[in-house]
Amino acid sequence: MKMRAAVLEEFGQPLVVQELDLAPPKQGEVLVKLKACGVCHTDLYTASGVDPSGYAPCVLGHEGAGIVEEVGPGVTSVAPGDHVVTLFSPECGECLHCKSGKTNICLAIRAQQGQGYLPDGTPRLSRNGEPIRHFMGTSTFAEYTVMPEVALAKVDRSASFDAICLLACGATTGIAAALWKAEVEQGSSVAVFGAGMVGLGALVGAKLRGAEKIVAVDLSPERLELAKRFGATHTILASEGDPVERINDLTDGFGADYTFEATGLVKVMGQAVEAARMGWGLCTVLGVAGRGEKLEITPRFLITGRRVQGGSFGGARGRTHVPQLVDMYVRGELDLDGFISHRLTLDQVNHGFELMEAQDGIRSVIQFA
Repeated sequence: MKMRAAVLEEFGQPLVVQELDLAPPKQGEVLVKLKACGVCHTDLYTASGVDPSGYAPCVLGHEGAGIVEEVGPGVTSVAPGDHVVTLFSPECGECLHCKSGKTNICLAIRAQQGQGYLPDGTPRLSRNGEPIRHFMGTSTFAEYTVMPEVALAKVDRSASFDAICLLACGATTGIAAALWKAEVEQGSSVAVFGAGMVGLGALVGAKLRGAEKIVAVDLSPERLELAKRFGATHTILASEGDPVERINDLTDGFGADYTFEATGLVKVMGQAVEAARMGWGLCTVLGVAGRGEKLEITPRFLITGRRVQGGSFGGARGRTHVPQLVDMYVRGELDLDGFISHRLTLDQVNHGFELMEAQDGIRSVIQFA
């Protein structure tokens, strides 16, 4: 079939919206008509050429939501007409990792996904007979996409596509990290470094878990005002003094019970570790650092009881947790609509990157007809 998609032709250059061919789904695959897609920093990171694992040409995009149009042989969990959220982090339920219950990092399609292919080692995208690779197993900057069944979360049909597409990455990463990865306790203290999409999600998750004191740290006064809307009880402008000292002042001198880092800056990661409470504080690192960068941790922080963990996709198991978050949104418990700053067309995808670089708003969403 013919469809329009935004193609990364060359690193550091604008994406090119053009017509591509999309082959039908094979064994275990699903054809999805996209209805909405978020413009995420990970897409920009790859488009810039900084990502060491990036490749071109490919179709970017991974924060998608849409409607199942066709299923391939062997598909049983979704059917035509179902509403789905795309998952760069799949959940097969059968691999060693899924069965362990210890991680959300599924191994089922990981090797081929990282190379830009579907599980059989080939792409479904092409242009004039030449193959075009997929991105993160999703490629949602397009009118349609073909994806593995294990990378789709079936969700409530009444939910707005514009809102729930954010659960394909950014919103879930922050919310799930507080709900299920760190398991923030009621009455606890929380500090979140970075008030972008992921950080705001962590604030929301901390509030849902009943945290008593929730501190947001950022360099932007505007984002700190937004943080108050999403659950922050206190805000710290990072340019005014040492954030760690100020968090200590707010938490009886010993640090926050839980800290979350959502900037990708190793210096800030170090601050998040140091700001965790002596004795039992837990720091969850959510940001992605640059290639070759290393996080230095003073051993004394660990010896005196602080713990550090990572949280890819916030520790969420996609097909299990994303439908739960959609249900919470439908019940009015999650304000996902408040994360949407701009609504764009596919032809405006590069403007979405410009808005992101200018820190204009939280999330731009591409709408499809």
